[in-house]
Amino acid sequence: MFRRPGWATTNLAESTACHAPGASYNRASHPSGCIAKPALSAIPNSTTTALALVAEDMREVDAVIARRLDSGVPLVGEVARYIISSGGKRLRPALLLLGAGALGYSGADRFTLAAVVEFIHTATLLHDDVVDGSTLRRGRATANEHFGNPASVLVGDFLYSRAFQMMVDCNDMRVMQILANATNVIAEGEVLQLMNMHDASLTEADYLRVIRSKTAKLFEASSQLSAVLARADAQTESALAEYGQALGTAFQVIDDVLDYEGDVAEMGKNLGDDLREGKATLPLIAAMQRGTPAQRDVVREAIENGSVDHLDRVITIVRETGSLQVAREAAQAEARRAITAASQLPDNDHTRGLLGLASQLLARRS
Repeated sequence: MFRRPGWATTNLAESTACHAPGASYNRASHPSGCIAKPALSAIPNSTTTALALVAEDMREVDAVIARRLDSGVPLVGEVARYIISSGGKRLRPALLLLGAGALGYSGADRFTLAAVVEFIHTATLLHDDVVDGSTLRRGRATANEHFGNPASVLVGDFLYSRAFQMMVDCNDMRVMQILANATNVIAEGEVLQLMNMHDASLTEADYLRVIRSKTAKLFEASSQLSAVLARADAQTESALAEYGQALGTAFQVIDDVLDYEGDVAEMGKNLGDDLREGKATLPLIAAMQRGTPAQRDVVREAIENGSVDHLDRVITIVRETGSLQVAREAAQAEARRAITAASQLPDNDHTRGLLGLASQLLARRS
């Protein structure tokens, strides 16, 4: 039987029970610490609505980004602007802004740190696309495809160093600790993923370790920073950090699902990219565990060779074994964990925006 160790603090049945409609929360009388909330379907789930709450703040962040991209070296700005302007919902800075709003923090440092988070994320994209040899992102040529690998790597380095210059401006050691640690963990996750390439024996625990580091860590840091800026107590900071980690994990699991069931026009990237790079993601790990010996051999060979010659057959196996549903259920468990964490925040529009983002992830198509 396929199991998912470590996916959430509670199993899916427990998580569902914790979200019974109409239930109230009292930590003193609830030793598990589980917070009862409505089912996911009862939570407003429009990403557009959530992002609209911070649209004005995001314009301020864009102004900071534009100002701090000025390096005096034209190619630096050209490459950085190319990828930053290529689309995307900017979820990581949005999490910081929504968290700040939920806690009533309105200081200007939230704009600076939201820009820092976006710079760090953009730097990882530049480096990732070079390492992976990617040619398409968000529906257009990647920066390395457009400008070449050397420019992409060096501009990624510039964005990392500029981000650290900016976080120093906040003059808060806790902020610097969180972001320095996050950047280091992300780099470790990249190396772990590189080591795991073409390894068909990868377990779900190994996979989870990579995505917790590579993707979820910056979500976690973004959310946590809003609590630090608001001088919130340790419990609130921990809740926001857990929210970000769970949301980031769900985001990546769904991203890996879309590599086998998405639409190229919607996703803006090529189907089968993960397989081409030899990545054993959760849909493939589940298929290996649930499939027949013949099916396992097909998937194993595709991972080990990084081949998409039989991509249609692999997609069929992933679907026939129910592995996409297994992965979506894992993402749902993480989304519920995010909702449980965010439920500890004050009840206001920004908190409801955070709850809605977790719910909306499950309908994500790009």
